[in-house]
Amino acid sequence: MASAGRAAFPLWATLALIAAGSWALTVSQAGTMGAGPGTMGMAFLFFMGMWVAMMAAMMLPAIGPLAATETAVAHPGAGGFRIPRGIAFAAGFLIPWAAYGALAFLALLGTERLVEASPDTAKWLGVGIFAVAGLYQLLPWKLRALLHCRMPMSRGRRDGRMGDLEAGVRDGAVCVGCCWAFMAILIAVGVMNVFAMVGLAVVIFAEKVLPRPRLIAALAGAAFLVFAALAAVNPSLLPGLHDAGMTMQQMGGM
Repeated sequence: MASAGRAAFPLWATLALIAAGSWALTVSQAGTMGAGPGTMGMAFLFFMGMWVAMMAAMMLPAIGPLAATETAVAHPGAGGFRIPRGIAFAAGFLIPWAAYGALAFLALLGTERLVEASPDTAKWLGVGIFAVAGLYQLLPWKLRALLHCRMPMSRGRRDGRMGDLEAGVRDGAVCVGCCWAFMAILIAVGVMNVFAMVGLAVVIFAEKVLPRPRLIAALAGAAFLVFAALAAVNPSLLPGLHDAGMTMQQMGGM
C-alpha cells in the first residue's frame, strides 16, 4: 500500500497544482463579482470557462487516487510517463461536467427571471434544492454512484492517451450522477459563492477519498436538510435566489 501511495503521489500532486491554479482563478473572479442570483451577467462562453475552472478546483484533488489507479492499471510500469496520461484522464473527467455546466447556465437564466418576478417562489425553489440534495444523499442511487466513483473502471478501454481520455469521460459521467445535487446547490447560493464551493469541495473530497463514504454522505445529507429548514425562515441564506436590494427596499418602507 505504501509503495502504491508513493507511485500515485506525483500524479496526485500534479492534479492538485492544476486545482490550485483553478482555485486562484475562481477566487479572483468571484472577488470582483460576489455571490448573486442567476448568471450575474456572464456571457455563455465566459460562464463555461469559469464553470470548468470551478469543477477543476473542486474535483481534481478528489480524483487523484482514481486517476492514478486507472492509469496504473492501463499502463503498468509507465512511471513518470503516467502524468500526461493522468492529465488526459482528468481532462476527460471534466467533459461531462462541462455538459452539466451548459444545463446549469440555462437554469440560472431561468432563476434570474424568477427572482425578479416572484421572490417568494424563488425562496421555496432554493429550499427545495437543498431538500432534494439532502434526500438524494440517502438514496441507493447516490450510494451506488459514489461507490463506482471510488473504484477504477478500466475494463475494455483502449491503450494510450485516448483510452485515458475515454476512461475519464466515463468516470466523469458517473461522478455527475453522484454529485449533480451538490452543484445544483450553487444555483441556490450563487454560482460564484466561494464559501459554498469550498464547503462542497471538502465534502466531495471526503466522500471520494476518506473511509466510510456512506456515513459521510449521510452526514452531508442531514446538513443539507437542516439548511433547507433554516432557509425557509431566512431567505438571505439563499443569495442565488434572493434579491438583497429588493429586500432592503422593502425593509426601508416598513
